[in-house]
Amino acid sequence: MKKITKITIAILMIALLTFNIGMVYATPPAKPDGEQSQGQMGTPPDGFGQGGNAPGGSSASSVTYTGATTISSDTNNSGSTYTSNTGSENALLVTGGNSTISNINVTKSGDSSGDEADFYGTNAAVLVKEGTLNINGGTVTTNGSHANGVFAYNSGIINISDATIKTSSNNSGAIMVTGGGTLTANNIIAETDGNSSAPIRSDRGGGTLTVNGGTYTSHGTGSPVIYSTADITVNDATLTSTSSEGVVVEGKNSVTLNNVTMEATNTKLNGNSETYKSIFIYQSMSGDAEVGTSSFTAKNSKIINNKGEIIFVTNTNTTIDLENNEIINNDSEGGFLRVAAAKWGTSGSNGGNVTLNATNQKIDGDIYVDNISTLVMMLSNGSSYSGTINGENTAKTVSITLDSNSTLTLTGDSYITSLNNSVSDNSNINLNGHILYVNGTAITSTNYKGAVTSNTNGNNVITDTNDTTAISEGVNTDNNSMLFKISAIVGIFLFTAIVLTVVIVVNNKKKN
Repeated sequence: MKKITKITIAILMIALLTFNIGMVYATPPAKPDGEQSQGQMGTPPDGFGQGGNAPGGSSASSVTYTGATTISSDTNNSGSTYTSNTGSENALLVTGGNSTISNINVTKSGDSSGDEADFYGTNAAVLVKEGTLNINGGTVTTNGSHANGVFAYNSGIINISDATIKTSSNNSGAIMVTGGGTLTANNIIAETDGNSSAPIRSDRGGGTLTVNGGTYTSHGTGSPVIYSTADITVNDATLTSTSSEGVVVEGKNSVTLNNVTMEATNTKLNGNSETYKSIFIYQSMSGDAEVGTSSFTAKNSKIINNKGEIIFVTNTNTTIDLENNEIINNDSEGGFLRVAAAKWGTSGSNGGNVTLNATNQKIDGDIYVDNISTLVMMLSNGSSYSGTINGENTAKTVSITLDSNSTLTLTGDSYITSLNNSVSDNSNINLNGHILYVNGTAITSTNYKGAVTSNTNGNNVITDTNDTTAISEGVNTDNNSMLFKISAIVGIFLFTAIVLTVVIVVNNKKKN
C-alpha cells in the first residue's frame, strides 16, 4: 500500500514538471517594455490662449459698450474715418442694421484688459455685436493692448474685402469672432506684432470665420496665424508665423485649410508649451472652448515647418484629415506627429486620441505616442508613410490601416497594436531592414511578404512566405507550437496513468 502511494506522488510530480516545461517553451515572448511618460497636472493656458483671464470674469449681461461712432440702422458711406484714443471704446460700434462702408480709415489706440475686451470686443477698432456690416476697402490700424482689428460678436455679421489690417500690441488679433459671431474676410492683408495676437483669431463662445485669399502674418510669441475656438475655414491664402505655431485648435472646434500655403517658424515657447511645432491641437480646460472632438483638415495645401514637429496633440480627441498636401519639415530632428500628455488637463488622463486619415498624401517623419495616448492611422488612395512609428514602444494603442494603393516604409524599429492591410501578401510594406512589432510579435525579415494570422495567444503575427527564418525575439514560433503539442500529449498520458493508479489504490483499500 505505501509503495503504491509513493508511486502515485512521483507520477504527480513528473506530470506537473512536464506541464511547466511545456508552457515555458510554448509561450511567445512578452512585448518589449518602453519608457513610460508621466502626465502633469493641468493648468490654465497661462497666456497661450488668445483670451485674457480664466473663467469667472465678466458676463455678457454686465458688459458696457461704447463707440466713438455708433451705427444702429442701415447706413451706406464711403471714405469715412473712424478714430478712438480711449481704452475700452470702439472706434466704430455697430448695434443693428445692414450697412455698407467703403474705403474706410479706422485707427484705434488706448489699452484695455480682461474678459470684456477679449470675449466681447469692447476695445476693438470695429465691433459688430448685432446687425450686418459690409466693409469694402480701406485700412484698420490699432496700437493698444487687447485692441483687436475687426470683431464680430453674438449675432453680429461682418463681411470685409480688399482691406489692410495692422495691430501692434499684445492680445490684438486682426479678424476675430466670439460668442457665435460670423465673419467673412476676402483678400485681406493682415499683420500682427504683439504676443497672443493671432491674425485669424477666436475666443470664448466661438463662431464662424471664413477667409478667402489674402495674406496673414504674425510675429509675436504665442501668436499662431490661426487660433481657433470656433469653426474656421481658410481658402487660397498665404499664412506666415515668424515666432509661433501656424495653427492652434482648442477644444471641440475646427480648422480647415484649402489650397493654402502656410509656413511656421516656432522659435519661442509660450505659457505651458514645452515643444516646438507647426500645428497644435489641445484642450486647455480654461473654459474658453467646449470639451469634445476637434478637427484639422488640410487639402491641396503646402505646409512648411522650420522648427520642431509638424503636429502635436495633447489632452483632447481629434480627427486629422490630410489630402494631397505638400508637407515639408526643414527641421531634421523634428518628427511628423506627437500624441502625448503635457501640462494641460489632469495627470494620467491628459493624453491625446488621434484619428489620422491620409488620402493621396505623402507623410515623412517619426510618430511618437505616449502610454496614455492612442493613434488610428489610415492610409488610402495612393498615400505613403515613411518613418518610425512609436519607436520607444510607449503607446497605449496604435492601429494602422492600408489600402491596396498605399505604402508603409520603416526608418526604425516600430511598435503597433494592429495592422489591417488590403494587400494580402503585405508587399506594400517595406521593413527596410528594421523590425515591425505587431501586438508584441517581432518580424525581422528584410523582404517579407506575409499574411496577418493569429498565434496561440491571439496576437497578430506576420508570417514570411519568402523567408522561413523570420524570428520573433529569438524564438522560432513553429518550434514553440510543436513543443506545446508534445507537452499536451505527454500531459494527457500522465493524467491517464494517475487515474489508473488511484483506481488501483481504492481497490486495494477495499480488499484490505
